[in-house]
Amino acid sequence: MIQEEKLTAEALKKMSDEEIIKRAKKLAKRYHVGNGKDFKLKDYSTQPKMELGPEDKPLVKEALEQGIQELTRLQEVLYAQDRWSLLVIFQAMDAAGKDGAIKHVLSGVNPQGCQVTSFKAPSAEELDHDFLWRCLKELPERGRIGIFNRSYYEEVLVVRVHEAILKSQKLPQKLITKKIWDQRLEDIRNFETYLNRNGTKVIKIFLHVSPEEQKQRFLDRIEDKNKNWKFSTSDIKERGHWDDYMKAYEKAIRETSTKDSPWYVIPADNKSYARIAVASAIISALDGLDLQYPSVSEEKVAELQEIKSKLLSGES
Repeated sequence: MIQEEKLTAEALKKMSDEEIIKRAKKLAKRYHVGNGKDFKLKDYSTQPKMELGPEDKPLVKEALEQGIQELTRLQEVLYAQDRWSLLVIFQAMDAAGKDGAIKHVLSGVNPQGCQVTSFKAPSAEELDHDFLWRCLKELPERGRIGIFNRSYYEEVLVVRVHEAILKSQKLPQKLITKKIWDQRLEDIRNFETYLNRNGTKVIKIFLHVSPEEQKQRFLDRIEDKNKNWKFSTSDIKERGHWDDYMKAYEKAIRETSTKDSPWYVIPADNKSYARIAVASAIISALDGLDLQYPSVSEEKVAELQEIKSKLLSGES
C-alpha cells in the first residue's frame, strides 16, 4: 500500500500477503482515531500527506488493486470461518465519495459474503420504531461484511443540524430534552459495544472532504450531463450548514470512537488515495480478527484421502 516512502508499481507487485497487510495497517493507523476522548477534527487534513501527481497513476492503481486482492482473500477466510462479521459504516458530506469508495474497494469481494445497505430518510414504518431499528434489521450475518452507506449516525448528524426533523419523529414530548443528543450518542456507543461482544466488529469511516473540493465536485456534476442525476438542490442547502455539520461530526466521533469500534477520518479530497486508505482500514480490521480456515478432524482427513484414492483409481 502507499506510504510516504514511494515505491514503484513493480515493487508493490512483488510483495507477500504479510507485507501488504503490514503496510495496510500502517496506513490505516494514520487515520485511526481509537479512543476519541481528545478528538478534534481540525487535527485531520482533507489532503493526504504525500503529493500524488499524474506520474503516480501506475503506483496508485497497483496499490488499490493489491488492497482489493488482499481484502478479497481475507473475506474468503471470514466467510469460511463463519464466526465473526464485520460492519463498515460510511459517513460523509455530499460528494465526498462514499459510493465510489464502496464500489471500487469491494469490487473483488464475493457477493455471497458482502451486503451493502444505503439509508435514506426514514419511512413512516421506520419512524414508528426506535432510531436503531431500521439499521438493526440490516446487520451482517456471521461470515459476512456489511456496508452501511449512511447509518444510525444520521440521527446525531442531520437530525441534530435540523432539529425540526426531531419534532416529526413521533417521540413523546417529554423525551425531547437538551440531553437527547448525549443520550443518543450513549445509546450508539452501547449498541456498538453489544455488537462487538456478540461477534460483529464495527468500524466507522468518515470521508473528510473540504468545502472547496465539494464545490468543485458539485460543479462537475452540473457540467457533466451523465452526472446531472447525482445533483440535488438540497445538496446546496445542506452545504450552507457546513460548520454545524462539522461540529456534529466532531462530537459524534469524539463520543463514539472506541478501541473496539474506532472511527477512521480519511482525507477525501483525492478520491484515489481515499479508496486505498479505506481498503487499508478494512484490511486492518479483518486482520485483527485472527481469521483462519476451519480445521477438520483426523477422521475427516482420512475419509478425504480414501475418496481421493478412489477417484484416482477410477473406482468412482
